[in-house]
Amino acid sequence: MFDRYEAGERAVLVHINFTQEGEWEDLSEFEMLVSSAGVSALQVVTGSRQSPHPKYYVGEGKAQEIAQAVQLAGADIVIFNHALSPAQERNLEALCKCRVLDRTGLILDIFAQRARTHEGKLQVELAQLRHISTRLIRGWTHLERQKGGIGLRGPGETQLETDRRLLRVRIKTILRRLEKVAKQREQGRRARNRAEIPTVSLVGYTNAGKSTLFNRITEAGVYAADQLFATLDPTLRKIELSDVGPAILADTVGFIRHLPHDLVAAFKATLQETQEADILLHVVDASDERFRENIQAVHEVLAEIDADEIPALVVMNKIDNLDGQNPRIDRDDEGVPRTVWVSAMEGKGIELLFDALTDRLASQMVQYQMRIPPQHQGRLRSTFFQMKCIQQEEYDQEGNLLIEVRMQQADWSRLEKRDEAVLRDFIVT
Repeated sequence: MFDRYEAGERAVLVHINFTQEGEWEDLSEFEMLVSSAGVSALQVVTGSRQSPHPKYYVGEGKAQEIAQAVQLAGADIVIFNHALSPAQERNLEALCKCRVLDRTGLILDIFAQRARTHEGKLQVELAQLRHISTRLIRGWTHLERQKGGIGLRGPGETQLETDRRLLRVRIKTILRRLEKVAKQREQGRRARNRAEIPTVSLVGYTNAGKSTLFNRITEAGVYAADQLFATLDPTLRKIELSDVGPAILADTVGFIRHLPHDLVAAFKATLQETQEADILLHVVDASDERFRENIQAVHEVLAEIDADEIPALVVMNKIDNLDGQNPRIDRDDEGVPRTVWVSAMEGKGIELLFDALTDRLASQMVQYQMRIPPQHQGRLRSTFFQMKCIQQEEYDQEGNLLIEVRMQQADWSRLEKRDEAVLRDFIVT
């Protein structure tokens, strides 16, 4: 589709420090992103500015320096650690005589490499098409006008308009397919809700160790590596928690600072596992010097997908990289677990994590002793058995069923709505 410079695997990296706080990015994280994409960084060009330049993003002198670095190093591509406008990319490509990629395009490329499932590939393609749609004009500057005169009369549609129309058709097709996937996921969630199984969703900054922790807890064998965005496709596994029963643990895609909006929109079906969770396990790399900024970045993405109100348990991971740090649980003034310190790689503190998770979920549990007369026993006893919430039961001399039940507060509320008067009458004070 594009008449653009070919891109290779040898790159010149560009990182600019801005005095404006909102534009600030991390160079070491950028280098990890480039490495995760399988690109060889030949040179890093750095600089400082107060704000981006409208033409080249960097100043004209720095743009010339980048072009010279490309020529001397023999690079195939220039990668910016910032979001560039289509015009800035076009101007830089004309100057450097090679392909120019911004931070969003780099992340999209990594996602394209990592996607394994049909759903993941669709989501990545959707994000890429939305990103490309704003940059179409760059590839067809020689075909952007309609022709006139004898022998040059065309179909009345420029090449640019044709591509835009084809893109719109493809995006609509992908959205329809993703809608079908979303409905399938919703059916699965409804089935879990009917079975009264709580869902625990792993969230956190990319490369915080979520998949390693997931494998340690579930023995699922999910791909885990010391690289950014190793996990794209969500994985669900059942775990057993004492005093709570079965729960579903979901491993999800990692977050990153300034996560492209196209990606957030494309991965809506995947992130819904996070939106529908009963509790979030927020995994943090405790050995990262910038872990506080990473926590803030995760909170921003959670707010963007309307999941910031869900209760969360913070898991400070990778304590094996810290000196003198032992597994422990930090509790608030009311004794509720708030933070667990673990090492997923070495398996330290996993039992404490289970204890904290059980405490948090058990705090949402209710327990009642009930005396049910014979005429109501069949239906209610069957309901309690399906919910697997019966602690003990026996019959008294009058044939009443004496039963002790324990379940999630939400489940009890649903039962009360259905049999409000009956249930309250049977509770033994």
